[in-house]
Amino acid sequence: MAKKTVFMSLSTDIIYGAHIELIRRAAELGELTVGVLSDEVVASYKRYPLLSCQERMRIVAGIKGVKEVIRQDEMSYREPLRRLRPDYLVHGDDWRTGFQQPVREECLALLAEYGGELVEYPYSYNEEYDRLEAAARAQISVPDRRRGRLKWLIENKGMVVCMQAHTGLTGLIVEKAALMENGTVRQFDAMWVSSLCDSTTKGKPDIELVDMTSRFRTIDDIMEVTTKPIIFDGDTGGLAEHFGYTVRTLERMGVSMVIIEDKTGLKKNSLFGTEVAQTQADVEDFCHKIRVGKSAQRTHDFMIVARIESLILEKGMEDALARARAYVKAGADGIMIHSRRKEPDEIFEFIRRFREEDQKTAVVLVPTSYNAVYEEEFQKRGVNVIIYANHLLRSSYPAMQKTAETILRCHRAKEADEAFCMPIKEILTLIPEEY
Repeated sequence: MAKKTVFMSLSTDIIYGAHIELIRRAAELGELTVGVLSDEVVASYKRYPLLSCQERMRIVAGIKGVKEVIRQDEMSYREPLRRLRPDYLVHGDDWRTGFQQPVREECLALLAEYGGELVEYPYSYNEEYDRLEAAARAQISVPDRRRGRLKWLIENKGMVVCMQAHTGLTGLIVEKAALMENGTVRQFDAMWVSSLCDSTTKGKPDIELVDMTSRFRTIDDIMEVTTKPIIFDGDTGGLAEHFGYTVRTLERMGVSMVIIEDKTGLKKNSLFGTEVAQTQADVEDFCHKIRVGKSAQRTHDFMIVARIESLILEKGMEDALARARAYVKAGADGIMIHSRRKEPDEIFEFIRRFREEDQKTAVVLVPTSYNAVYEEEFQKRGVNVIIYANHLLRSSYPAMQKTAETILRCHRAKEADEAFCMPIKEILTLIPEEY
């Protein structure tokens, strides 16, 4: 009789006793093939792996009972199950609930297509594994490991999606937000630390009033409890001589990217456009600032992005493209083109024309005004970074305002608790207890 075939999938770079036991039991059922999830897939639903996919594949290949190891590029099992058609699919029973449940249901349907069988073994909880995972998360959050991850994601995914965070708590929300969609996990790739949100949180206008020391403290608060890369809103970058020191500090902290806008004088938020007096910087002066920043950085991981305000200030497309060319020549790692129109036409035109000349430089967008465009459309046109720049802040204010008004109106908290407030225990469990 032909020997039965078995398939199972692994992601972890921390192999402990329960993994070995699961592999042993799977190998007893037949010839075992193990799918090792790619770095991109692992990073999409849990921490960024300490070991590369190639290293993890070599480790698994050396475990007794494993006949073959393949790379698995999706959380979904569609491709390996349809190609290998194993007699048995082996997994722990922990995926019966939680965000992996849809993957399990898809596997059952795929197995039913040809008569395969799902074999589940009881999940083995181990406190030592949790301690090792906590240590691994601490390792990937240190500056030297975190800093280069954004550039790696851009190079490997093509486009990354970032969400604004302005406190440690909002950082945790961005870190943990995830959902299953079509067999893959969707989550945010990075965090945006905005000057608007920093200023608004402190009840101050967005005019570069909050000093860098205070803004660096926000980064510290977020970095202390998260692992994702951070993009920093550098406003105008200040004086060129000061910008070099800012770059050096951000790089040392582990920030991945700083974005500076080509305006001068008292900074006003771009969404005001020409309604308030705003002055665009001289091209050569801004190029000098970029060169100062690039010469100040000490690693190849850190990125400086030039934000072009030409469309905001109604200077025209030719001015925007000319500035983009000059800024890239000065050393900018990316170009952010901004618009306050609800229709994306001028953004699409800029991207088309810029990409005709430059296929390499990263393009960054903040689609606050033209918010009806899907991310897939941006990626198809050659965009590399999408930033949702202030949505957590904007959504929190109405909820807090309604809560306060409800308590005033009702003379008690019961109605507000039921309508707007999550249980305090859920807040407490959101905060990790690692020490």
